[in-house]
Amino acid sequence: MADSIPLNPVRKNSRRIPYYNSARLSRFSLEDDTSNLDEMPLMMSEEGFENDESDYQTLPRARANNRRRGLAWVLFGGWKVLCGSCCDCLARCCRRRKELKARTVWLGCPEKCEEKYPKNGIKNQKYNIITFVPGVLYQQFKFFLNLYFLIVACSQFVPSLKIGYLYTYWAPLGFVLAVTMVREAVDEVRRYQRDKEMNSQLYTKLTVRGKVQVKSSDIQVGDLIIVEKNQRIPADMIFLRTSEKTVSSCFIRTDQLDGETDWKLKVAVGCTQRLPAVGDLFSIKAFVYAQKPQLDIHSFEGNFTREDADPQIHESLSIENTLWASTVVASGTVIGVVIYTGKETRSVLNTSYAKNKVGLLDLELNRLTKALFLAQVVLSVVMVALQGFIGPWFRNLFRFVVLFSYIIPISLRVNLDMGKAAYGWMIMKDENIPGTVVRTSTIPEELGRLVYLLTDKTGALQPPSSSSSSSTSAATPSRKPQSAGPKVRKSVSSRIHEAVKAIALCHNVTPGLREPRKRRTETTEADQDFSDDNRTYQASSPDEVALVRWTESVGLTLVNRDLGSLQLKTPSGQILSFHILQIFPFTSESKRMGIIVREESTGDITFYMKGADVAMASIVQYNDWLEEECGNMAREGLRTLVVAKKSLSEEQYQDFENRYNQAKLSIHDRTLKVAAVVESLEREMELLCLTGVEDQLQADVRPTLELLRNAGIKNRNPDLKFNFGESNLSPEWKQRITAKLRELPEVFAHHDLDFGCTTQVKHHIRLHDETPFKHRARPIHPNDVEAVRRHLQELLASGVIRESESPFSSPIVVVRKKNGDIRLCIDYRKLNQQTIKDAYALPNLEETFSALTGSKWFSVLDLKSGYYQIGNERS
Repeated sequence: MADSIPLNPVRKNSRRIPYYNSARLSRFSLEDDTSNLDEMPLMMSEEGFENDESDYQTLPRARANNRRRGLAWVLFGGWKVLCGSCCDCLARCCRRRKELKARTVWLGCPEKCEEKYPKNGIKNQKYNIITFVPGVLYQQFKFFLNLYFLIVACSQFVPSLKIGYLYTYWAPLGFVLAVTMVREAVDEVRRYQRDKEMNSQLYTKLTVRGKVQVKSSDIQVGDLIIVEKNQRIPADMIFLRTSEKTVSSCFIRTDQLDGETDWKLKVAVGCTQRLPAVGDLFSIKAFVYAQKPQLDIHSFEGNFTREDADPQIHESLSIENTLWASTVVASGTVIGVVIYTGKETRSVLNTSYAKNKVGLLDLELNRLTKALFLAQVVLSVVMVALQGFIGPWFRNLFRFVVLFSYIIPISLRVNLDMGKAAYGWMIMKDENIPGTVVRTSTIPEELGRLVYLLTDKTGALQPPSSSSSSSTSAATPSRKPQSAGPKVRKSVSSRIHEAVKAIALCHNVTPGLREPRKRRTETTEADQDFSDDNRTYQASSPDEVALVRWTESVGLTLVNRDLGSLQLKTPSGQILSFHILQIFPFTSESKRMGIIVREESTGDITFYMKGADVAMASIVQYNDWLEEECGNMAREGLRTLVVAKKSLSEEQYQDFENRYNQAKLSIHDRTLKVAAVVESLEREMELLCLTGVEDQLQADVRPTLELLRNAGIKNRNPDLKFNFGESNLSPEWKQRITAKLRELPEVFAHHDLDFGCTTQVKHHIRLHDETPFKHRARPIHPNDVEAVRRHLQELLASGVIRESESPFSSPIVVVRKKNGDIRLCIDYRKLNQQTIKDAYALPNLEETFSALTGSKWFSVLDLKSGYYQIGNERS
């Protein structure tokens, strides 16, 4: 194959071969005898071309462009491109990682690992002792402002260009560099101290000889590590067993990994959890097969195998069995085997390399410096021209440039750096935001440029404990008949009982005994230990606990739960025991969760499922009730869940279990195969009920939203949907209107209470007599109190009204709309009598109609909503 390649291919022939092939040939010397032509890919398949990481297209063009660039390009900015390219190339070589591969990890035997894995140390420093000074200097002098001052200061060493004392140039520049180095050194020392603290944390390691204490940085792949409650997980591990005797699961907090404060349920490997004692982990011969490290923190595929059993035991591993590094154990004590360490952990793989952050203010200052320098050069040329370009005019030109160097004051740079340091110090010392840490002291002014604040709408708005803030309601698809006989009442009662039992079974809540707590100074949403006088409930979501609390209030109490069983207590004291066969956890993709249980007393197998209405509508049997009730609960501000069930025979379940276990043991496309098997079971399910959970707002949500609005933070909804109904608009005009609405989302309302607001003008109410007047009392009907309270909360959250500290108030008149909603009205007749009327000239209708001549499209302005966009001035 190599012999057929011409040593000097002509231009005509090179055009006939594929472009990517010719680009690849240009990288090799065909006349070199040492070139391995047999390994050179002459023709590549389509798949190989797609997976090849080489940049074929940009390389020849870049070389051609470099040939056309001359000395001018190098002097005026090209040197920065070349230096940056060299530094990036060196950085890539230093940071080059070896190829990540799947691995087999033996329990408690790190010495059996076939490859050498990275250390478990955490390192977030940008520099070391050798690279600190050159690295900081490069970051400073790559900007034109600092480079300009350096060149001017160096010019004073030339006697013919010297126009002043050296310290007048070098002292300010040295001060700027000193301040910068001190600031970078302080930040680097802080990062080093944080890393040292994390790497020095002690953990308990299980060995054949017993328990030993090891540092986090000394943990290796294959080690068995014990992690206590409220302790950080040091490395990516597989959850083997827990210290809890009644359960084989635990909850972890992942707020430091994905930002979510809800607890996550993790399940131990069944084979190791069933061992009588912890020491038996060393008496078995087992290993874990783990996929290669990857970025996705929400998926994992692996297998657990016990070889010494007869027959061998194989268990599939998923995301439920993993304990990622940087998460915190929220309940119990866990034991896990380490599978990924250091740079191969999920948290580090999702962390970008530390870069020097540059604010927009520095970039703007750099551009202004270039403009002033050009003006300085022009002025110097004018001065030399006035002298007639006689003598050593080039030297005179440079001297004029040095003389006019004060046009660009170096004190600006000094004050800017000192101001940034002061801003960072004041932010950390601010009593209104205690505990704030400035991670980067070079860009504190960027906080004033924020326009959009990206956040979720639940974690920051809900109170920390849902036991006192969430109310739950449930509705069943039953209609009240005209004549309710005994059989009908029995049928309705049985359906209600089945719906309550489904809510009490389909969840991930774990009950426990109440433990004495230490007094807390701060409570977060993640501290989801929902307790009463008798028991505590632990769950990954406040909604789950709210539903279990509701079933307890109606007489069906969750008393015990472990990995394989669940017990409920009826009002008569009877214990209903259920064997948990399968659990399908909730995911953001499926928007539902399910559980298959077998009732021990009857042996009946039932598949329960609950989820969002959009996900369950296509799963449950057809009905005309679900959509209506979902709309009613949504209008009341409740988050809804649809609950359904399906009875299974023993043959149906065995067939499903075989297909499900086979799909779980697959190495490739496991998620898709498992989802396909589960979806085959989610058909024609019986609709049981619809639940609704209401959450109140935290105490400081309203003033926080007002502060954000006053600070200029915009509200943007990217998921806008437009319904043109039966409009006669053409598709082109519909597309144009949709594009305009998406371009200006803040101008148009997204819901009925989205009126917007303006701070450019205020309503001034001028009165003839400012003496307060009285109105007669207008009591609110008790049936309307809850609706009024809810409507006032909506108006407060939307910014239409605000809380007042005035001793005066206006009685509210409640008026019902046609759709059943309420409207709050106030009698303004006496106020209007005392108000000084505004005198404005009416518009000339003839001029208005004349301006509309020839128009084809007309828009309608809602003056009622526009009225709310202007606030009232305080009197």
